[in-house]
Parts: sequence; C-alpha cells; structure tokens
Amino acid sequence: MNLNATLYLQLLVFFILALFTMKFVWPPIVKALDERAKKIADGLAAADKAKSDLALAEKRVVEEMRKARESAGDVRASAERQSSQLVDEARAEAARIIAQAREAAQAEAGVAAQRAKEALCDQVAQLAVAGAEKILRREINTQVHAELLANLKQELQ
Repeated sequence: MNLNATLYLQLLVFFILALFTMKFVWPPIVKALDERAKKIADGLAAADKAKSDLALAEKRVVEEMRKARESAGDVRASAERQSSQLVDEARAEAARIIAQAREAAQAEAGVAAQRAKEALCDQVAQLAVAGAEKILRREINTQVHAELLANLKQELQ
C-alpha cells in the first residue's frame, strides 16, 4: 500500500469525523456547558441576592430590636410612673385616714375631758353642799370650820 493513500484516507476520515463531531456531538456538549454556566451564574446571582437579603434582614432585625428596646424602656418608665403615682396616692390616702382618726380621737378626748370636768364640777358641788351642810349642822366654831375645810380640801384632791 501506498503511504500517501493511507495518509489521505486517514486525513479524509479525520475531517469526516471532525465534521460529524462539530455537527452532531459538539452542539449538545456546548449547549450543556452553556446551560451549566448559566446555572452557575444564576446560582451565584441567587447567592448574591440572598446575601443582600440577609444583610437587609439583619438591618431590619437590628432596627426592630432597637424599637423593642425603646418600647420596653417606655413601658418600664410608664410602669415606674404609674407605680410611683399609686404609691403617692396611697400615701395621701393614708395621711387623710390618719388625719381623720386624729381628729376623731381629739374630738373624743375633748368630749371625755368635758365629761370629766362636768363630773368633777358635780362632785365639787356635792362636796361643797355636803361641807356647807356639815358646817351648818355644827355650831359655829372657827376651829371646826378649819377642820372641815381641810377635810374638804383632801376630798377634792
């Protein structure tokens, strides 16, 4: 065989195989590679979008946490104001009740003192009458009168 014919025949088969490969094999491979590259690009874009969404979500979380802290602070301050107001009202009510009780006790003490004075006056009057009666029953004698007055004085004490 001739070396040139073999070489030409191999060259012809190579070109036919290359044409066949370029026409039927290469397009599906290129298409698969393009689809794979597109999927990778879409995945990277989705990852970037997810990263930006995550950053945005983190910012929202930080903002919501700040708002929650402020709200909690406001609620705590309101509760403290309300509790101090309730304590002040309770103190005022207690002071009012104490003042009323003090006034009632003073009034009762005044009434009791007045009764005691009246009872004492009644006793003094009775003793004076009794002393006068004793003086009048006895004869008029200065020494006897002085004795009776001393006894009356002791009874008054």
